[in-house]
Amino acid sequence: MRPTPLRIGLAAAAASAVSLALVTPATAAPSPDALIAEVYGGGGNSGATLTRDFVELANRSTSPVSLAGWSVQYLPASASAASQWQVTPLTGSVEPGTRYLVAEAKGAAGTVELPAPDATGTIAMSATGGTVALVAATTALTCKTAADCAADTRIRDLVGYGTATVVREGTPTANPSNTTAAARPALDDTDDNSADFTVGAPTPVNAAGQGPGGPDPDPEPGDKRIHDIQGTTRVSPLLGAKVGGVPGVVTATRATGDRGFWFQDTSPDADPRTSEGLFAYTAGLAPTVEPGDAVLVSGTVAEYRPGGDAASNANQTLTELTGVTVTVVSKGNALPTPVVLTPPDGFLPNAGGGSIEALELNPATYGQDYYESLEGAYVQVDDARVVGPTNSFGETWITTRPTQHPTARGGTIYLGYDQPNSGRIKVKAGSATPQASNVGDVWRGATVGNVEYTNFGGYTLATKSVGEHVSGGITPEKTDAARPYELSVATYNVENLAATNPQAKFDRLAAAVVQNLASPDVVVLEEIQDNNGATDDGTVAADATYAKFVDAIVAAGGPRYEWRQIDPRNKADGGEPGGNIRVAFLFNPARVSFVDRPGGDATTPVSVVKRHGRAALSASPGRVDPANTAWDNSRKPLAGEFKFRGRTVFVVANHFNSKGGDQALHGRYQEPNRGSEVQRGQQAAALRAFVDQVKAVDRGANVVLAGDINDYQFSPAVATLTAGGAVVDLISTLPEAERYSYVFDGNSQTLDHILISANINRYRYDVVHVNAEFADQASDHDPQVVKLRPSTGNAQADRMVFFLEELLECLPR
Repeated sequence: MRPTPLRIGLAAAAASAVSLALVTPATAAPSPDALIAEVYGGGGNSGATLTRDFVELANRSTSPVSLAGWSVQYLPASASAASQWQVTPLTGSVEPGTRYLVAEAKGAAGTVELPAPDATGTIAMSATGGTVALVAATTALTCKTAADCAADTRIRDLVGYGTATVVREGTPTANPSNTTAAARPALDDTDDNSADFTVGAPTPVNAAGQGPGGPDPDPEPGDKRIHDIQGTTRVSPLLGAKVGGVPGVVTATRATGDRGFWFQDTSPDADPRTSEGLFAYTAGLAPTVEPGDAVLVSGTVAEYRPGGDAASNANQTLTELTGVTVTVVSKGNALPTPVVLTPPDGFLPNAGGGSIEALELNPATYGQDYYESLEGAYVQVDDARVVGPTNSFGETWITTRPTQHPTARGGTIYLGYDQPNSGRIKVKAGSATPQASNVGDVWRGATVGNVEYTNFGGYTLATKSVGEHVSGGITPEKTDAARPYELSVATYNVENLAATNPQAKFDRLAAAVVQNLASPDVVVLEEIQDNNGATDDGTVAADATYAKFVDAIVAAGGPRYEWRQIDPRNKADGGEPGGNIRVAFLFNPARVSFVDRPGGDATTPVSVVKRHGRAALSASPGRVDPANTAWDNSRKPLAGEFKFRGRTVFVVANHFNSKGGDQALHGRYQEPNRGSEVQRGQQAAALRAFVDQVKAVDRGANVVLAGDINDYQFSPAVATLTAGGAVVDLISTLPEAERYSYVFDGNSQTLDHILISANINRYRYDVVHVNAEFADQASDHDPQVVKLRPSTGNAQADRMVFFLEELLECLPR
């Protein structure tokens, strides 16, 4: 839902049972010309014949009265301090001796439409009481008493009808109902509503003199069309201007959330940069038009920036009309043929980190320019393939270019900052709701809707119809078990796991460890929270979380793991406030032993020492350089010393700082600022320094770095870790289409890594896809595992030992 302060236009009705104090009715000079002739709030209610509420104006003078910049406003009968006047802007004029019909909200009942209105709003008026004002302004009134309203010179006429007890002229009219209206038959204005109005059957008449069932008038479009409003850049050249009679055909409506409707010009210009579609925002009330209505829309041109207008907000804007009034010219018209989306390879122009909003669009070169050139337009995707699973908000990512960097399982791989995959577009429900989908699923046939720009993802297709859901058939992967002579080390981000989580989450994570990862010897865990999770009470211990997880693994048929970890200082490691997130080791004592060496705590750095000529840790487990500012408000790496078949393996668990605060790929600032890279670069340098310390003591030491590095295989942080070839990033050894463990905004990418020292040259590595591609997830990350042969520290000895191990495994038992 959009924040109210950022909006201009119609506000939702907010009546209250608490009345303001009554005051003596004030008198004002009677209106000499335009006044309110009839008020009806029962439209569409039970028993009503008419389908809509209305306010009818009249001009009792001999000269036309321009209504440009005027409005009709409404206040509930018993207005509280929190009540707001609701506004319907007016256009045109009311001629001498004629009427002017303002249509308001449409209800569910009734069978007879109003005559073609001269202006349209969306105010849901009460049938039995309220106040209506004719105002020579479009700014909402603030007066809540008759005296205060009488002092407001912008008010040309004021009618309190029925149960209105706060604001009225004199005393209110008699009580109308669902089937009766309050009308001023003689157009008298004595400033006493009860004397001037009578109650009877509603008789709406428009400027053409037509009543209900009469022929439609022949309204004229204004001098601006949709492509004039959209312009050739991302920001409308008419921003802030009031436009009248903008023609188009309604293509779709949205009755919930950001309510409104899309309409499109059926006579486009020849400029591919200017969109022919536009969104009309109707604030808190559902639109009253329908697809196929030919309309003339008036309102104010606005640019809505999801997330607010602060300079720090990198989102682009959505061009729209606010404070709209609508004239329906005809109904049942054919919709324009939807544009089949075919974006180019390029993504966005580079403005040196500045805003691209003033740049001329180049839709033939840049995919995001292409989507902007179709903002608000009616579009189509054929056989849409899902590249980002449906999330908890019902949003799904599809690709309009299925051959662009495909993965084997149906996704779209992200291989570099210069390859952001222009075919991706987010999909959310418009008037049709897509079925929850996994990566690789296809919506066979046409998926049709309108392009808009939204928070968290940018350009979005709001669906009007969705193709037939066809499963892509992906299933959770399973790795094979480690061979007896292989040490298996896995990493798994378990997404804020706390003892307070439902048992079902533990069970699913445990099943993945046992069934999909084949019970690794060592499991590096990220995002373990303290025992009471996000409760912020100073708790830092996580023993209950580990115990619950280990028990669930045993119940799933796995080994009884032991754990090693170090409690962080309270609220010092980032993550969810109060959760005290940390990294940890699980290990299977039947296969591998942990070298426990005292001295490790939250603040003491682990060092590398020489024992019997080989590298060892001063404390195990121990934290790597925890006082380094690189780890401020971030998880500190945890080093552990393991023994496997007599060989030492140093494993370091990692969870680098997140990308929070980085500017979005789709944002207005290009290229985007990736400010979080700075800290990850410092963290990578600190971690690499630790590896170098180990190698300085023992060149043949076995080192495994595992965890959520929160960065890509092509990132500067990973380049720092692998510089000089001493450490190998295993995900970079996979074929390009397989280098992912996470799916974000429809891009299959990696944040999780296992890196090994280059002397470990016999290994089998696997990313095990069990979560990231599925709508139903136990975590948002996929785990990965390496099955390796630790080195003895001597290449010749390695060959002999490895041969003997393999030979022994082949002998009968």
